[in-house]
Amino acid sequence: MSLRLLHLCVLLPLLPIHAELPPLKDGAVLALDEDWSAGIDSSKWYVMRRYWGNGHHGVVPENVCVQEESAADGTKHKVLVCEAHGEKYGGPVKGLWNRGDRVGGVIVSKAFFASGRYEVSMRVGGTEKREDGPADPARPIGTIPAIWVFAGWNTRVKSELSDGYVKENPLYQPYLQEYGRGNAYYWSELDFCELGKKGDFDHGLYNTFLHKKTDSRVLPVQVADGKFHTYTTEWRTTLVELKDLRDDQVLEHEGRFWVRDLKYPFSSYWGNCLKKLGPNRYAVHQGLVAKHWIDGKLIGENTKFVPCIAAQLSLGVWLPDWAGPAPWKVSAVTFGPVRIWQYDDEGDVKGLLSNNQPDNIGKDGDLMKVNP
Repeated sequence: MSLRLLHLCVLLPLLPIHAELPPLKDGAVLALDEDWSAGIDSSKWYVMRRYWGNGHHGVVPENVCVQEESAADGTKHKVLVCEAHGEKYGGPVKGLWNRGDRVGGVIVSKAFFASGRYEVSMRVGGTEKREDGPADPARPIGTIPAIWVFAGWNTRVKSELSDGYVKENPLYQPYLQEYGRGNAYYWSELDFCELGKKGDFDHGLYNTFLHKKTDSRVLPVQVADGKFHTYTTEWRTTLVELKDLRDDQVLEHEGRFWVRDLKYPFSSYWGNCLKKLGPNRYAVHQGLVAKHWIDGKLIGENTKFVPCIAAQLSLGVWLPDWAGPAPWKVSAVTFGPVRIWQYDDEGDVKGLLSNNQPDNIGKDGDLMKVNP
């Protein structure tokens, strides 16, 4: 039986009512309500052909599709399936360097989202053991099933100008140099969560990325049973007034305000943009907290280096070296309904980053050079 046919007979439970979750913020707007009934809607989603990290061969669109599953009462539901190919895979799908092993699949929202509630139904592996699958079908060792939001943008100047601000490139920030001199990288990411590090599916990585600063929490989870679970995260942002910052230390560019004084403490704003409150008065846009629930049970929260810049939702599975060996042919991560409510907190930064992550695996399987 093929993996895709196998999915037809697995129950997709309806999303439960989460009594432990707090009420939505007043005025919350349901910005995304996806049940996959229309397939992969190209106005909402794009599918990656991309490589990052180490020890795998990327993610490709051929490993992502929508399928139909039957519930116990005979009703049918559509689900998103992101297939993972382990080290014994020998089929036709190829990734980086035309390798078929350690290749996953990831789908990304075209819309950018900021503060709000994110609710994703995900099933890791399955319950039926298959000859070509992992020894424990609910624990597909070697994979990283993941839910995350991400936005990144690299702005460049000549290396000899890299240690200061540059008039011709107002958004260049020397404190954000990454990928070599003269490259300033703006990075907004929340992981909620990544499973499977070193084959561990009993803990999840809940990570934050605020430009060059990052923080990771390893939290216990109970999801390795081949069933659907609902992952909920609330991302909140705020404004924090900065003391002693004056107009002559700030640059206005396209309606946003930025610190442009190397002597002003970087740790007070971490490269984020500002809101002008009045003459010589500014507040910095800042992430506040990301709280996480699974099936309505509070798992934990991130309070350090929480970003505030709107980012795209990603769903899928990949197989980096830090996941460990993947001694099998085929497994999958399956997604049910996805809903996002937007809160429009005052600390949100919307419209700053708007670029999709470009393909970087060429038709010949080579790694292409693209702006990260």
